[in-house]
Amino acid sequence: MQESETLELKTSTSELKEAIISISAILNKHQKGELYFGISNQGRVIGQQITENTLSGVSQTIVNNIEPKVYPEIKAEEIEGKSCIKVSFEGHEQPYFAYGKAYMRVADEDRQLSAKELENLILRKNATKFDSSKSDCTIDDIDEETLKNFILKANEVKRISYKYANKKEVLIKFGLLVDGKITQAGKLLFSNKAPLEVQSAVFAGINKVTFLDIKQFKGNIFELLRLSESYIKEHINWRAKLETRTREEIPEIPLRAITEALVNSFCHRDYLAPESNKIAIYKDRVDIWNPGDFPSGYTPLDFITADLPSILRNPLVANILYLSADIEKWGSGLRRIKEACDLDFVPVKFDVLKYGFSVIFERQEFAEAGMMKTGEKTREKTREKIIALIRENHSITSDEIARRLHLTEKGVEWQLKKLKENDLIRRIGPDKGGHWEVK
Repeated sequence: MQESETLELKTSTSELKEAIISISAILNKHQKGELYFGISNQGRVIGQQITENTLSGVSQTIVNNIEPKVYPEIKAEEIEGKSCIKVSFEGHEQPYFAYGKAYMRVADEDRQLSAKELENLILRKNATKFDSSKSDCTIDDIDEETLKNFILKANEVKRISYKYANKKEVLIKFGLLVDGKITQAGKLLFSNKAPLEVQSAVFAGINKVTFLDIKQFKGNIFELLRLSESYIKEHINWRAKLETRTREEIPEIPLRAITEALVNSFCHRDYLAPESNKIAIYKDRVDIWNPGDFPSGYTPLDFITADLPSILRNPLVANILYLSADIEKWGSGLRRIKEACDLDFVPVKFDVLKYGFSVIFERQEFAEAGMMKTGEKTREKTREKIIALIRENHSITSDEIARRLHLTEKGVEWQLKKLKENDLIRRIGPDKGGHWEVK
């Protein structure tokens, strides 16, 4: 066994106080986990003396010292021939306090939350319930055309087989009409009363001193996704690819990354915040911003490099966007943006601000011949770094290269393929057990 964000190991019940802190920290981040007494934190089974009162004593101490109350499942378990205690716990009433203090699990450690972090945790908990609460919207306020288009698209991508009947039946089926009231999610997604706003602007330089264009779009989420994508496509650079008889227009930023960033900004924003979503197009970058704090205890890199579950601020909104394939997979949005940008050699940054979250795409400079200067420089630098890593370790794997350079696996595999095609490296032996050679 190895300690993780959801598993804690203790040598014995003499560490019961520390164990209670770990339980509260895991609950605050993951809502469930396990803890063992009788195993060292290195995973070595030591064993634990268990009497008739041991299990009840552990249970009572946990119940008495964590608020809100947690009622774990506690049982004796034999591991490698030695008696241990397994504690399984679950709770969804964050924040949890152990001995009057709140903690958050970070890797295999329990970190006490600051006042600001605790405030954010409470706000996020309240915001999570927002999209399922009742709105002032009525069935008459629901745009039937948008609702029909959603059902049609969800059928086309085979995520539902249900056919459109009428507004009321659709809204009930997808949890958007409760006790005769339209939920906030239903209002945000399908209302014809323009419940949301996006502020968009194009600036002359690299700051907000002089703007060349400014627009305010109002509508529901589906309308704003369409309008926002069109606005960005209209104001970024395109080049013509003339390698075949058919002329192909190539955007300086991959459209699939732009779409993913826009969907992410509506899916995860804080709808209790008075701020609007914002799109800022500068000479050197495109910034897509939404209000709301990033999940506490995580960084954007965590969601890019690890297969983490999505932490949904607005689960009803997210579910509808998933069914219409605007979201491909919960929790994969940032990774998909990074993969798309890596393949086109477009630098992208994910900026967690004091308030809000930004996806920032670096804009490409187009030469007269139609080649992207910045993209070419990025390609060369990335290839140089990969070759340097191979020189350092001829047995290095693509996974390790991706981790060292903060690239996606697909991006690294594409780069290695190009390096082999250009006769700069070659693979000796099989994929497993072989090694690289730099020519």
